[in-house]
Amino acid sequence: MDERFEKILTTVEPFPDSIYGPRYRCSLILRDGTVVPCAVLQSKAKLVELAKRRIQEEMTGKGVFRNHPDPFGQIVSSFAVKANGVNEYDVVSTTYSTYAPPLALLKQIHGETTMSWTGWVFEMMDGKMYSYGSSFSMEFFDLPNGYSFADVVKVHNHSFVSSGGHLAPLTPGAILPANYRELKLLRERVYFTCYIDGI
Repeated sequence: MDERFEKILTTVEPFPDSIYGPRYRCSLILRDGTVVPCAVLQSKAKLVELAKRRIQEEMTGKGVFRNHPDPFGQIVSSFAVKANGVNEYDVVSTTYSTYAPPLALLKQIHGETTMSWTGWVFEMMDGKMYSYGSSFSMEFFDLPNGYSFADVVKVHNHSFVSSGGHLAPLTPGAILPANYRELKLLRERVYFTCYIDGI
């Protein structure tokens, strides 16, 4: 196992994915000293396997782009140019990411609040509550200043903190309240993927 990735692969709980296999959330330090605070280590072999399968589907007319004028170009584009990536050879070391919430917290957030959106509240040890929301990128999230995810004592699914500071429910499937869009929500963070061997 590559020593640059060993600590993360052996100590971080994998983020499960039915297509890409186990994914490991971390922070990367690159050769030039750049720190990438949110990154995912993911199987290079699984991605290659998926690309080959999807290309074969498109070539035989059974793929998702079969009605597109250039299905092969579309599938190549989706694998070649649509991802935020970090080259494996540019990584010097890995460390834990403070922006990766534990899976135990994420498992308490379930279902769509409204189409392609889920809202919830993290309640901290000191009783303060913070509204969160995501359009299903659940790997990394912003944190309020001075907190870590270890400070979260309760998850209020389908909820938000009103402008008056009170916990308010969101009704799954209903239209979001008018004042909801005006709230300061903590959101998902941009992350980069590093495809490696051995996963």
